Amino acid sequence: MKLPARTAMLLPLPTCRARPSRLRLPINAPQCAALLPVSRKPLPVSRHASLPYPMSQLTKARCATMAILFCNGVIYASWGVHVPTIKDRFHLSDAVLSLAMLAVALGGILVMAWGGRWIGRVGSAHAAVRSGLLMALAAFGILLVPQYALLLPWLLAYGAASALNDIAANSQAVMLETHFGKPIIGSLHGSFSVGGMLGAIVASAWRGAGWPNEAHMLVVCGLCALITLLAARGLMQESALQAAGPEHAPASSDAPVSAEPRLHRRLQMLGFLSFLGLVVEGAMYDWTAVYMRDVAQASAGLIGAGYAAFSIGMATGRFLGDPVRARLGPTLVIPCSCALCIVGVGAALLMPRPLLAASGFLLAGLGLSNVIPIMFSSAGREAIAHCRTASAGLAVTTRLAYVGLLAGPVIVGFIAHALSLRIALALLLLCALAIALVSMRFFRTPA
Repeated sequence: MKLPARTAMLLPLPTCRARPSRLRLPINAPQCAALLPVSRKPLPVSRHASLPYPMSQLTKARCATMAILFCNGVIYASWGVHVPTIKDRFHLSDAVLSLAMLAVALGGILVMAWGGRWIGRVGSAHAAVRSGLLMALAAFGILLVPQYALLLPWLLAYGAASALNDIAANSQAVMLETHFGKPIIGSLHGSFSVGGMLGAIVASAWRGAGWPNEAHMLVVCGLCALITLLAARGLMQESALQAAGPEHAPASSDAPVSAEPRLHRRLQMLGFLSFLGLVVEGAMYDWTAVYMRDVAQASAGLIGAGYAAFSIGMATGRFLGDPVRARLGPTLVIPCSCALCIVGVGAALLMPRPLLAASGFLLAGLGLSNVIPIMFSSAGREAIAHCRTASAGLAVTTRLAYVGLLAGPVIVGFIAHALSLRIALALLLLCALAIALVSMRFFRTPA
């Protein structure tokens, strides 16, 4: 039935029933009226009159999600600064210490398959709060563990809680982005970057003052737990969408994502692209200081300039990237971002002087900043478009992405030991080039 023109303008999103061939859904799928298909076109800007919620409520949920991701970044950076503390306390070699760092990533990888189903069952809001409190508790206990043998399972639990919090917060972000009708996930990830920078600054200042490390983790984790509890009231509950009418009900299906091969393949491809992105990101975070000291011959006061410049570029690019993505769409944003990353890293490698190298790392951070937010947003939207929860899609994608975050620094270290650090970092340019080429084809292909 053809709708009058005025009535059609009030419909914010296309329905699954209208495009069954593109979304590959059953004709009578009950809860697909408001699903947003994934395409290469920019996200439409929704009218306030067509939103299922008041704009004030959506904005409140957006701020609450930013607070959750901010706490995740603060705790992650605080743990990272205390890695030398763990090493000195238990007299660990670099090889044994790497097992502790591996345990954090491994905990996240192991829990993701179950975590996606759990988040889909309890809702992203409840899951974000519960996992956030568990993450704060686990992070505080890291410096209280008396033996190294007990430290590994404790770090495994911390990594699991952190990964669950990450998936839940991103699921909430994808849901909000759908109802806003415009990209917002970049700014949400920007709050994680700001939290990471603030956490590192506070931890470094605390250690420099000579205050007890345990007291630092108590204060940080206690404040983050309090912020999480305060943010709980602002998060959106998926079940509450029923109150907005059946046309705004979230899509759901009891069938696993793997039951639909095409969807599973697309989520795995997004995971592969996220893997490459986090290989570069993880290597930049872990090796820029070493590059500044050993290759760029930076003074002691400028050794951290590369890390700081890259972090500032990441945070700035994420806060500024949403309007660009809304105008251009991922088909253009991802290749341009990768090109900027290639130029930045290439400049740092070709001109190994402290200020020039730091400027190159700043450009690399700006370029790389929106790769992961776009991939995670696309994974959630792919799942929603096939009547699955966003958390189910994110669980598949983030499982592969976390492997990249773990593998990146290790790969660079191995190549740097065998050849040189400049060659190892130069090979990261191939990862950025692969992301650009594959993403152009991927986002042009209908879901």
